[in-house]
Amino acid sequence: MRAQLKSLIPAAAVALALLLPAAPASAFLTVADNSPAAQVAASPAAHRDELAGKLERRVVQRAPLSIAGREIVQVETKIPPGVESGWHVHPGEEVGYIIAGDVEMKVQGRPTVILHAGDGFVIPPNTPHNARDLGPETGRMLSTYIVEPGQPLATVVHVDEK
Repeated sequence: MRAQLKSLIPAAAVALALLLPAAPASAFLTVADNSPAAQVAASPAAHRDELAGKLERRVVQRAPLSIAGREIVQVETKIPPGVESGWHVHPGEEVGYIIAGDVEMKVQGRPTVILHAGDGFVIPPNTPHNARDLGPETGRMLSTYIVEPGQPLATVVHVDEK
C-alpha cells in the first residue's frame, strides 16, 4: 500500500503542474510611467535585469477565489544579496512570509522595516513598495496575492525617495 502511494505522488504532482498556468517573467510586471528608465525596463529583454535585478519568481499556484472578481496567486521569490525588487504595486492585497534571509521592506507611507525568516507582512492594494535582500544569503519569500483576474500581477511605479 505504501509503495502504491509513493508511486502516485509524482503523478499527482505532474497533474497539478499541468493544471497551473505557466507565467512568463514578462507577464508578471508592467510599467506605470513613461520615464526613460521605465521604457528600458518595459522592453521584454530588459524585464529581468533592468527592472527587478536578479530576482527569480515562480508562480506556485493560481486559482479562482470564493470572492467574486478576485483570484489567488502564490509566488515564491528569491532575491540575491543586495538586490531589490524595485518599486511596484499589485492590483490587490499581498500577504507575504519570509522563508529565508533578511529583507528590508519599504512601503510608501510606512517606516522601513527589516524582516527576518519567519516574519510575515501585508501590503494593501496599489501601495508602492520595494524589497531588498540584506544578505549574506539569498532571501526567499512566499507571497499570496488576492487580485483582480486578468490584471498584471505587478506594475512598476516611480517613487521619489527623498
